[in-house]
Amino acid sequence: MRKIRLGVNIDHVATVRNARGENYPSPLRAALLSKKSGADSVTIHLREDRRHIRENDLIKIKSSLKIPLNLEIAATKEMYRIALKHKPSYVCIVPEKRKELTTEGGLNLKYNKFFLKKIIKDLKKNGSRISLFIEPNLNDIKMARFFYNANCIEIHTGKICNLINKNKNYKKELIRIKKCSTYANSIGLEVHAGHGLTFKSSKILSKIAGISEFNIGHFLIGESIFIGLKDSIKKFKKIIK
Repeated sequence: MRKIRLGVNIDHVATVRNARGENYPSPLRAALLSKKSGADSVTIHLREDRRHIRENDLIKIKSSLKIPLNLEIAATKEMYRIALKHKPSYVCIVPEKRKELTTEGGLNLKYNKFFLKKIIKDLKKNGSRISLFIEPNLNDIKMARFFYNANCIEIHTGKICNLINKNKNYKKELIRIKKCSTYANSIGLEVHAGHGLTFKSSKILSKIAGISEFNIGHFLIGESIFIGLKDSIKKFKKIIK
């Protein structure tokens, strides 16, 4: 029986900390508690504007965490240097805009593609496993594997999650994600899923055989206000198993 992994994104622990300019709540403490509560990995997104996670958080978490650290970064020279320096287990390359509230859509794999290819090649050589955050699109999946030689893709699940949350028909989008996951697996890519996931949408998407990992942050951290981080993680683990 396959095991679906859970990656816990703790960015919004840092959002709460930064809202008051304090040194609490601690992202490191959240990372360690996530591991203790059953998370298979911890995700942090070091954004250009440092709106939540900071490089010092990355340093502390990387040195203390005993499960894989997944570092989300934009394809910039600064982030490329930081990822090379700190050697996280996984690097997920995501699109990034200063004015966005959260990541909007998947990477444009045709933009600045030779620089992106260099980043991927160098980070893989440095020991990191590389994932590309993309839309469920067969052409992008093909490019991720055969042009960029990525290890994994992370499918942007924002559209289907929005449909599910609004009780709208999501079947067409579900079929699209299923087809993309099957194809990605067939050409040697591991498939992850992330963005906008809730208890309900995770349960639906966990039925897709090709998905190996869910990365969940905003809803999980929000739910932990009411039931605690430990129970929020355990509930997700139970849903996606």
